[in-house]
Amino acid sequence: MRIGFYLLQRDPVERALPQIAAKAMQVGQKMLVVSGDGALLDRLDKALWTERPDDFLAHGKAGDGKEDRQPILLSQSCDAQNGAILCALADGQWRDEALQFERVFLFFEDSQRATAREVWRKFDASGDVEREFYEQHDGKWRKVA
Repeated sequence: MRIGFYLLQRDPVERALPQIAAKAMQVGQKMLVVSGDGALLDRLDKALWTERPDDFLAHGKAGDGKEDRQPILLSQSCDAQNGAILCALADGQWRDEALQFERVFLFFEDSQRATAREVWRKFDASGDVEREFYEQHDGKWRKVA
């Protein structure tokens, strides 16, 4: 399993996540986007339609019906009703339930850096978890660790 730690220095998650989601869709992978904050899910819902107008980022919210058909599903829990293998933790909060996915994207702001470090260290001795750390440079994600 891979965990990507994405430090939001320049753009908020509403601008950053559609970029990652577009790449997932290009290779036919489904994604679950998780946030405990319903207002953030609403903003992400809008951003997935507007941030990348040239990409069709089809998505839906858990509870709206037809969850199993959604390439991108927005939810307050790590229940991948759409069969996703990717999970984006959009609110910066780690959830152990995310370990069921092949790849996890943990988006966090600078104010959440200490918490993200704790999560990073949690997997120090784990040989089956590959960790990656990304920062934004010139509008693109660059792997720095």
